[in-house]
Amino acid sequence: MAKALMILGTHSNAGKSLIATAFCRLFARRGYKVAPFKAQNISNNAGVTAAGAEIGRAQIVQAEAAGTEPHADMNPLLLKPEGDRRSQIVLNGRVWGHIDAHNWRQIKGKLWAEVRAAYDRLATRYDLIVLEGAGSPAEPNLKDGDIANLNMARHAHAPCLLVGDIDRGGVFAALAGTMLLLDPSERTQIKGFLINKFRGDAALLGSALNDLQQKAYGVPTLGVVPFIPDLRIADEDVVALETRVLPTAAQTYIAVVQLPHIANFDDFAPLANEGIAVRYVREANEIEGALAIVLPGTKATLADLQWLRERGLDSAILRARASGVPVVGICGGYQMLGRTLADPLGIETSEKTTVAGLGLLGIETRFTPQKETHQTHMLRADGTQLKGYEIHMGETTLDADATPFATIVARGEKTTCTADGAISADQKVWGTYMHGLFANATFRQQWLAELGCAENSATERQDDYERLADALEASLQWPQLMRILDMQEDQE
Repeated sequence: MAKALMILGTHSNAGKSLIATAFCRLFARRGYKVAPFKAQNISNNAGVTAAGAEIGRAQIVQAEAAGTEPHADMNPLLLKPEGDRRSQIVLNGRVWGHIDAHNWRQIKGKLWAEVRAAYDRLATRYDLIVLEGAGSPAEPNLKDGDIANLNMARHAHAPCLLVGDIDRGGVFAALAGTMLLLDPSERTQIKGFLINKFRGDAALLGSALNDLQQKAYGVPTLGVVPFIPDLRIADEDVVALETRVLPTAAQTYIAVVQLPHIANFDDFAPLANEGIAVRYVREANEIEGALAIVLPGTKATLADLQWLRERGLDSAILRARASGVPVVGICGGYQMLGRTLADPLGIETSEKTTVAGLGLLGIETRFTPQKETHQTHMLRADGTQLKGYEIHMGETTLDADATPFATIVARGEKTTCTADGAISADQKVWGTYMHGLFANATFRQQWLAELGCAENSATERQDDYERLADALEASLQWPQLMRILDMQEDQE
């Protein structure tokens, strides 16, 4: 069975996902066969494996950093929030049901058994599993039903490292406070602290690390990881959008509407990597001056379309379109651009309604129970090849005179010839079900050129994995960590 290491955080967005990604790359380049694992992910930022299984994007990124193929066992339980304290359950890569505040305790036992089984399968195939926790392990109101943190660590026999974000301030209180709220038996599982996102010279911390160790039940700090600027690895949590620096008034930008249930917001990271300002907007006046407007994917299309109208964003988008501004829709955003959206079976709402879309594309969407999850290859009329993935519930039909955006030529290993998306006659409005579209360099650069944006070279993800691993390795007390893991210092 594999060795295991769990990365916990003092709170959401402390940097668990990136630290776990760094460990995946760091151990992989030292010769170990490594896999990531997150028992329970709560996120609408999902991706699709080669087998068509839906898992959290963070685990797909971590698998890539580890040099291994993403698999459903790496994230057996994915909860996708739909609003009103209700989430879709994706179990072992497939839709399994729904969860709310009332039925969690009833189904927790079955889900926990599935999570353990997935981990056990994974552990037979790898040398080391890097586990990532969820939120904080010390929430008193959540610990009873927590299957993502210390209970999972116990099952995996995984020593735990607790990550705190010094960039937010209060990191020593967060680390010590987390330990205070843990039971004595739980404290013994925490073998070290990592202070994350430090700006400056770590020597400036002086005796603070020793003081922390004395006051936090003897747990040592194993590393002070520096803040890494311009890192082009997508954030897992939508909360990261709240801290993005907006462009100045003089800058041109692409406006991405920050829908309440926005999904797969990392679709737009490749645009930012080209040096383009990507602005997440919530108000109608924030659209003014945008080079283009993008409606992203969403886990609740009808609810978010209503939100769009309540804020006057629909009218602002239509005015921008009338003035020649390009408008793009991805997945749920693509559905919104059509003439109608029908939900006769109550898939998204209990009202079984049909609502009008923005009317910018000649399409109609009907929501269906079947979720489409595929890795997808497409071909555009100009010969441009596109690679990405689909995650959607709904069938979209084009008017007889509508033009498809592209043709799907393969889903997974199956060849096909299926129209996808739609594009207006003047090429200014288009939509597609494909996530990961802008990761296709040729298409991305062509589109940016059409917008009049100067092309900049993007930093490859592999280079950033190396930068991330280098920073962790340089700041880490590696021999002490290897002793904690009961592993040899190096493997040749």
